[in-house]
Amino acid sequence: MRVVAIHIAPGRKVPNRSVPAVDAEAGKGLVGDRYHGARHRHVTVQSRELLDLAAADLGHAIDPGATRRNLTVDAGDIPTRPGDRVRIGDVELEVVRIAAPCRLLDDWIAPGAAKAMHRRGGTAFRILTSGPIHVGDEVEVLTAE
Repeated sequence: MRVVAIHIAPGRKVPNRSVPAVDAEAGKGLVGDRYHGARHRHVTVQSRELLDLAAADLGHAIDPGATRRNLTVDAGDIPTRPGDRVRIGDVELEVVRIAAPCRLLDDWIAPGAAKAMHRRGGTAFRILTSGPIHVGDEVEVLTAE
C-alpha cells in the first residue's frame, strides 16, 4: 500500500489543496492543516480502491480531495480498530475511529455521495511520531501487540 495523494486545508470551509509532502507532528497533526493542534483527530486516511467502489455506486467520479481526507492510499484495507497502528516512513499513526462521511459530500461531490461513501470514508488517526510524509511513501500496517 502506498500514499497516492495528500490534501490539507488551513480552515474548515477552505478547499483542500493537494501537496506532494507534509510534515506530521507527533501529538499535534499535519502542519498547515485545520486539525493541527486537535486533541485526537490528527490525520484522516482513505483508500483509493474503496473510493473507486463508492464512485461506481454513485455513478460519478470522486476526487480524493473532495472527501476532505488528508491521505489517500492506493489500495487495501485501512485499519479501523482503535489502537491499531500504521507506519508511513518514520511516522507512526494510531487509529482513533472510523471517519464517517460528511453529509456535505452530497453538496460537494453529487447527491448520494455520503451514502456511497458509507463504510468507505476512511479512518481518523492520531500521530505518535513526527516526520515527513510524501506521495509515494509505503504504508505498513503494524501487527497488533
